[in-house]
Amino acid sequence: MTVQRQAAMESMINWLADERELGRTPSKIEIAGEFDLHDMHYYILKYKKNIMGKWLLAVCGGYESPTDTEHCGHIFSEMQPYDPATAEQDAIAMVEMIRQFWMEQAVAIEAEQAEGDSSAPQNDASGIFNGFVLLNSSECDLEQIKTHLLNDWNIAYRPDEEEDTNSDAENEGVLVFDAEGFTLAISFVDAPIPDGEAEHFVQGNYLWPGGLDVVKTHTAQIILAVFTRSGSPLNSGRMYTKLAASCLKLPNAVGLYSSGTVFQPEMFLNMAEIMKSSEEEDFFPLFNLVHFGLVQTETGLSGYTCGLKPFGKDEIEVLDSQAAPADLREFLIDISSYVVEQNVTLKHGETIGFNAEQKLPITRSEGVYVEGESLKIGF
Repeated sequence: MTVQRQAAMESMINWLADERELGRTPSKIEIAGEFDLHDMHYYILKYKKNIMGKWLLAVCGGYESPTDTEHCGHIFSEMQPYDPATAEQDAIAMVEMIRQFWMEQAVAIEAEQAEGDSSAPQNDASGIFNGFVLLNSSECDLEQIKTHLLNDWNIAYRPDEEEDTNSDAENEGVLVFDAEGFTLAISFVDAPIPDGEAEHFVQGNYLWPGGLDVVKTHTAQIILAVFTRSGSPLNSGRMYTKLAASCLKLPNAVGLYSSGTVFQPEMFLNMAEIMKSSEEEDFFPLFNLVHFGLVQTETGLSGYTCGLKPFGKDEIEVLDSQAAPADLREFLIDISSYVVEQNVTLKHGETIGFNAEQKLPITRSEGVYVEGESLKIGF
């Protein structure tokens, strides 16, 4: 193994071990390939969270020369499954999504941490939204997506005039551009979501009873991402909704795998349409960004959120409640709306309530239905 390959692997291990990422060293990690992009060298890595887990994809680079051991900062993993058939394409998409952004994001995070409460949990994912549009054919009409963005949201695609590789990127099914203070990224992958993940998670969407049969038809995907450059996760979430809606209007789009579920296109688009109304210009599409899961247990009903982390907030769980399903879901919606739209940070040991008498305890511990730590609220 060359010195540079070893350095890339060690950098990836250190990045994953950070408490804001995987939080520990991977049980296994290997270099699975390498490629050149924008006159820089990159390494594709695959790793396992635990010895029995599945391989996940990561990328590290770029290196300007074969003797460099310090990468330029393009190190990332979405903790998505590694697929050898599409690994290089997926890695390139990740590089395109973080290129020209990571430095601004690092500055924004540093400023937020300097001004914020150091005792509150920090989340470096704040303001980054991503998802996967499921397609039932191996086609991705980028021109149609641009048209939808312009006609529906007045968002014009303007590539970087200094970048001479945009046409090549488009030919590869990749678009990365800035609009209204955000970086938008689209990457077409001619392969389904691996390991049946989309089929598994759609079954948790109780609002889409026939979703499984539809999701089974998907054969390709579009990776979406939006990075905030304005410092507002709320505005980033709105922009992501507009981008996802523009892709979901493609005739071969059958679902959006995001926030721990698969959203039905019609419902997602209906919610997005509300943002177009002049009377609803401040409307926030919470239902397009956060999934409210319900799980029947032997001792009651549990509920959880999936989608609060991009706002820099902990996910919320209610365990073994005796509430009716509709009441528990409404409670999770109300709490999430309050936390996100009012930018409230709930803390371990505090209580919360919607009237003077209601004092519901809050504890922070390892999540039951979500990864990482979550806030448990007694309800």
